[in-house]
Amino acid sequence: MRLRLFTVYCSLFTAFSLLFAVCAGCKEDIKEPSVAGAFYPADGKTLKEMVDGFLASAEKQPADGKLIALISPHAGYQFSGQVAAYAYKHLAGRDIKTIILIGPSHYASFTGVSVYTKGRMKTPIGNIKINEKIARSLINEKANVSFYPDAFAKEHSLEVQLPFLQQALKDFKIVPILVGSPTRESFEFLKEKLTELLRKDEKTIIIASTDLSHYHDYNTALLKDKKITDAIERMSLEDAERYLMTGEGEMCGGYPVLFAMAVAKGLGATNGLLFKYANSGDVTGDKGRVVGYAAIGLYKSALTKEEKEQLLSLAKDTIINYVTNGKTPEVEIKNPKLAANGATFVTIKRNNNLRGCIGNLQPVMPLYRSVIMNAVSASSRDPRFPQMTREELKDMEVEISILSPFEPLKGISRIEIGKHGLFLVKGQNSGLLLPQVPTEFGWDTETFLEQLSLKAGLSKDAWKDAELFSFTAEIIK
Repeated sequence: MRLRLFTVYCSLFTAFSLLFAVCAGCKEDIKEPSVAGAFYPADGKTLKEMVDGFLASAEKQPADGKLIALISPHAGYQFSGQVAAYAYKHLAGRDIKTIILIGPSHYASFTGVSVYTKGRMKTPIGNIKINEKIARSLINEKANVSFYPDAFAKEHSLEVQLPFLQQALKDFKIVPILVGSPTRESFEFLKEKLTELLRKDEKTIIIASTDLSHYHDYNTALLKDKKITDAIERMSLEDAERYLMTGEGEMCGGYPVLFAMAVAKGLGATNGLLFKYANSGDVTGDKGRVVGYAAIGLYKSALTKEEKEQLLSLAKDTIINYVTNGKTPEVEIKNPKLAANGATFVTIKRNNNLRGCIGNLQPVMPLYRSVIMNAVSASSRDPRFPQMTREELKDMEVEISILSPFEPLKGISRIEIGKHGLFLVKGQNSGLLLPQVPTEFGWDTETFLEQLSLKAGLSKDAWKDAELFSFTAEIIK
């Protein structure tokens, strides 16, 4: 009997020991807050009330299209909290499950990018889970993307975003990313990975953390910050980067914003929308040395009927003016959607027959300027046709195709006739056919691919071992 009791006792002790060992081994990693009590209140109730007050005071501006990314400041709440609320006002209530948080490293110097891969991040309001699966998938030591925990030890650029997320959303996870000194490899790798991720999952969004100009007088700050916010609204990655390089504009989170813009452009973002701008001088009254703050959304928006008509009229007027007197119209369009960089083709037809078609493949200039340039080229520089004459103007038909970003084609079974255009690259040869072309000629998929190969100056079966990319187009006619 005593042996049986001893055996039972030992069994219970062993089970308890195993259970204790398992629990002890599974203690979750929790990143404690670094700036609670400094950048924002350390008391959870006080913090909730402050954030809710900021959100209640923020106006939600009209915004069309799909929100892809937000840009939010990261100073102390007494300085930038109200501006940040304008960004989170547009996030509140959305069905978002994962937030890709990208911010600059202020305290740790390192090469590349650091991704926090495990556990939770804590604020006075509670803990937020890391999306460990996504975070781990971003690690690539060869591309200088790693988990460098020291970078997060004192950092505030991501932490100050968390209470706003907790009050704006429910049931979400985060992927915290800090940018040190990015390499070309880290930028390209992370851009491609995040673009692919957001393309597959519409419940994931990017938030880039940055303040704008630092410690200039009030009017100088306004000028510098206006250049940066205008470039972001126009989705001009090139201008934003140039302003940062020359000092014409400033962002302490410059690379995080460039990451967000590059990914958003890869997903077809058409424009940014400035929700709110202010600087510390607006809060403190001290306008001698200020810091700038902005809340901005990056959107993929369809053109309105009026905007389409404006572009079509611009194309027609350009052709008429150029053919008639060799001049192009001098216009300046400030509509962010039309001023944002875009890639277009302009097609001219007469009696349903092609008369000229020229375009640019990449969005390297404002959309309306792309239309002007390609309208001139289609009328006068298409090598397949002579220059248009005045007589031909009276019965011409004009069509504009606005191209989406190119995506690598993952199998010809994915091609949808009438929806997808194709771009082929093989060696030094390349060719492009717009989505409407196979429909107009009644081609099936194989004929489409053969004609694309011939367009590139290759044999008709060259597509079988060439690089293929698909795209869509918004067609205006």
